[in-house]
Amino acid sequence: MDRVIEKKKYTPKKIAIIAAVALVMVVVIYNLLFAEHTSKLNVEAQRVTMGTVQEGMFQEFIAVDGSVDPLKTFFLDITEGGRVEKIYTDDGKMVEKGDTILKLSNTTLQIDFMTRETQLYDLMNERQNSEILMKQDQIRKMNELAEIEYNLTTAERTYSRNKMLVAEGAISKEEYETAKDNYQYLKRRRELGERSVKQDAQLMEDRLRQLDESIRRMQANINMARNTLNNLYVVAPFTGQLSTLKAEVGESKAAGENIGQVDDLNGYKVKANIDEHYISKIYPGLTGNFDFNGKTYQVKVSKVFPEVQNNTFQVDMEFAEGTPEGIRRGQTLQLKLNLNDGSKAVLLPRGGFYQSTGGNWVFVVDKSGTFAEKRAIKLGRQNPNYYEVIEGLQPGEKVIVSSYDSYGDIDRLELK
Repeated sequence: MDRVIEKKKYTPKKIAIIAAVALVMVVVIYNLLFAEHTSKLNVEAQRVTMGTVQEGMFQEFIAVDGSVDPLKTFFLDITEGGRVEKIYTDDGKMVEKGDTILKLSNTTLQIDFMTRETQLYDLMNERQNSEILMKQDQIRKMNELAEIEYNLTTAERTYSRNKMLVAEGAISKEEYETAKDNYQYLKRRRELGERSVKQDAQLMEDRLRQLDESIRRMQANINMARNTLNNLYVVAPFTGQLSTLKAEVGESKAAGENIGQVDDLNGYKVKANIDEHYISKIYPGLTGNFDFNGKTYQVKVSKVFPEVQNNTFQVDMEFAEGTPEGIRRGQTLQLKLNLNDGSKAVLLPRGGFYQSTGGNWVFVVDKSGTFAEKRAIKLGRQNPNYYEVIEGLQPGEKVIVSSYDSYGDIDRLELK
């Protein structure tokens, strides 16, 4: 009799398949739960730059280039135009105060001056002639007055005598009246003569005063014209160096045209152009320093020019301890201008990483020095040397500060 044979549920083949699937699931679950998922990149340790986080004084400053200029410069601008007639010195030479640098000629100004001088002489002659004529007329009238007074005295005696005689009946009344009329006539003429002499004297004084005032005004005009002629001579305003002279004999120069400058070599200042971003932080009194001939020197902002041109504004700085020996006009100095007095902070050296991360994260090197991992940080102020660390880093830690451009989205760097 035949017997039914039961089919086995788990054949060796099925068991092998189930075991393989279970093993795969175990591996997947293990990777999901316990395996490391960070992306890695192998880099050569010699090709990266590391910086150590440290605690120290953070001083906000900016690096600027300054040029050495004379403390005082006088620009030689032509006051009156003309043709260059003679040059007495050359640029680059020393000049004393009052030395003539060049002479201009201007025929129009010279003719105008001569015309004014002629007018002045004519006016002075007119004044002299007027005074002579008026004094002669005054003398004539005074002579007439003297004659009137003489006749009046005679008439007064005759009148007084006839007055007594007519009372005694010695003369006729008509003769008495004639003497009386003559006396009163001469007395009236004397009054008019005195008034005329007085008026003529006042008129002469007024006329001469007017002429004198005209002469004074004319002399003032002459002096102005003479000063104008003197302006044709360009002279040194003070002792210094004629650093520039832009003129040639025979060349025509217009009024207001600059022909050069004289520099006072008794002192120097530093002139610098600063980005307009810092205009609210720069003010007179700020200090800075620079290195020259192996020494560090201090400078101080003395003047700020608020006008912005080409996105920069200009400042003048003076040497705090006197002009350094050996410094010359036109030299360029690398200055560090301090924007505050400094404060304690955690500092991270500057580097190319900032362009890739914006200061939001960095690669921090492990203590073993074999790898570096990405870490979120927060940075604050910065100067040309350091960033101020707000959070995320501790003093003593090492950070890769070179550029991250070639790292992409890597989370860990293996340092070989």
